Amino acid sequence: MRDLSLHILDLMQNSIRAQATVVSLSVLLSEQGILSIIIEDDGIGMSEELLSRVMSPFATTRTTRKVGLGIPMMAENCRLAGGDLQLESTLGKGTKLTATLDTSSIDCLPLGDLPGTVTTLVTMNPDKPEFTLRCASPKGEMQFDTREIREALQGVPLNEPEIAAWMQESLREEIEPIFGGVIL
Repeated sequence: MRDLSLHILDLMQNSIRAQATVVSLSVLLSEQGILSIIIEDDGIGMSEELLSRVMSPFATTRTTRKVGLGIPMMAENCRLAGGDLQLESTLGKGTKLTATLDTSSIDCLPLGDLPGTVTTLVTMNPDKPEFTLRCASPKGEMQFDTREIREALQGVPLNEPEIAAWMQESLREEIEPIFGGVIL
């Protein structure tokens, strides 16, 4: 994948398939240039057996194909950029993935179109799950929560074209000052 937002899209799809009711994404940049991407859900979680083999590209729960490349590819990109990937999961309670990358590494992928990724996830899943996003860096912080948007819209679907366009532009306006051109 050519940027981190595409990895995020793929990994958050795992949470949706795991029947999560809330999927939370945090994208945090430290003063030292360490980027942390945390995806947490309250889905069905993974058994100890699946958790022990999920870093293998030959481990998947899908029946349509015999490989699952999302987590192993993200883990490799983290390692190449001087970081790591940690995965915690409890069957019946959910999963937490924490990816770290050193943005000063020549091998660190750019963040990519995070506003577009979040908007795509919301509009393709307009009823459930709920999505939260938190972005933070030394330049600032922002938060996004589909529950707040639903309350304000009073029944207007989140996948209405005007709502999707507004959501993407609002996210872009809030995220760009936080990360600037450093990793976008």
